[in-house]
Formats: sequence, structure tokens, C-alpha cells
Amino acid sequence: MPITLPVVQPLPASIEFGGELTQGGWMRGTVPASTVEARLDGKPFPFAADGSFFAAFDRDAGTSARLSARLADGRVIEREIAISPRKWNIEHVNVARSPGGASADFMKIREPELARIAAAREIRSDAEGWRQSFIWPVKGRISGRFGSQRIYRGEPGSYHSGLDISTGTSGTPFVAPADGVVILAAQTPFSLEGHLLMIDHGNGLNSAFLHCSEIAVKEGDHVKQGQVIGKIGMSGRATGPHLHWSLKWLDSRLDPLLFLGPMS
Repeated sequence: MPITLPVVQPLPASIEFGGELTQGGWMRGTVPASTVEARLDGKPFPFAADGSFFAAFDRDAGTSARLSARLADGRVIEREIAISPRKWNIEHVNVARSPGGASADFMKIREPELARIAAAREIRSDAEGWRQSFIWPVKGRISGRFGSQRIYRGEPGSYHSGLDISTGTSGTPFVAPADGVVILAAQTPFSLEGHLLMIDHGNGLNSAFLHCSEIAVKEGDHVKQGQVIGKIGMSGRATGPHLHWSLKWLDSRLDPLLFLGPMS
């Protein structure tokens, strides 16, 4: 009598992750080995050959997100993510927002700068700093926090897109918070950012450092965590010497403080 063997079902696959699951926060995790495409809220995002990934949530993200992985056999694995909201530092001022936009003359200068920034953010290097625990680029007084915003008689202004750290003087060296590749090094200062330095940490994550007095690296350089990459200044539109550090993952702006341990 023939023996009928039971049908072996494939083991259930899962997406694993952890991190700062909040507005302006991030997560690291793994997708199943046979994943051919990963998406966050329907938008594809990169992941490494070993299935590891980095993903993040914009400052204005909603309270939930859907993470999905499409496997080679056609199955789609999904995880729902709860994103905790945050209370931002919102200042209401009883003055009208400045009328009008930028002048045509200013935009002639500004548009090429914006084009260089956009082109830099499209670069996808082989850097793996996204896997690391980030360190402080410099230690000093926090003079501006990510997400803070002014409301001018009911009309919101732009929110602060980074973390400001002040040491009180220009010329203080700062270091790379994680490994990366230099994707922009503006030796000629930009109109707003001044000497702007941008580093790609891989998998869509990049840092920007504004108002530098000096940039110590050049485009294409590979930098290591803790390496001196520039000096604090007040180039561009700045009222005093400080380091403005911003982080972006794809189109999402992130809070650098959520990447860091205590300043010791």
C-alpha cells in the first residue's frame, strides 16, 4: 500500500524590526531571505543583500505605517507599525509672516544650489554607516531643536529641520557621526547653508552639515565614524557660530537626537 506523505507547508516568513518608532524616528530590521521588494506605506525602499534594512518616519508622519515584503514565491508579508506622535515646540507670534517670496535675482543664485543638493541626495553609495550607532559630531550647547516651528497669526512657518549645536566659537572641529561617502562639499559657500557638507550613510540615509567655516574632505571621499570632516562656523545665513546637522532618509526629515546617546 503506497504511503502518502504529508504536504510540507513553507515556514512562515516575518519582518523583524526595532528602533525609535515615532515621528522623526527610525527603525532597523530584516526582511525574509527571499524578499524581492520591500515597501513602507506603498513606497519601495532599499535593503541589503543579507535582508537588513533601515527605514524612517518623517516629522509629520501619521500614527501608523505599513511595512511589506514581496517574496520570490509571490507571497506578501505585512506588518503594521504604530508611530507615536510628538509634541513639537510651537511658538505662536502675533505678527504677520513676511509677505512675498524670494526675488528673481536671488533665485538665479539659489536654483543651481538647490539642484546640487537634489543631485547629491540621489547618489546611492555602498556606505554602511546606517548600520552603526551614531555618535555626536561635536559636543556643546543645543541651541536649536528639530521640529520647532513658529506660527505667524495662524500661518505656519517652516519648521526647524535639524539639530543646532553651539560651542561658542568658530573653528571647532566636528566629526562624522557614522561611516559614509561625501556627496557634496561646497568650498564656495551657498547663499543659505554657507559651506555645506553632505555625507551619504547608505540605504537612503544622509547627513547635512551647514554653516561650516572649513570643510576637511572632498566629494567622493569615504569617511569613518569619528573622523574630523570640518570645522564649525557661521557661513551662509547664520546669526552666530554653530553646527546645523540635519538627517534625511529618502524624502523623510529625521530628528538627529533620536540617533544619539547622552552627550557625555
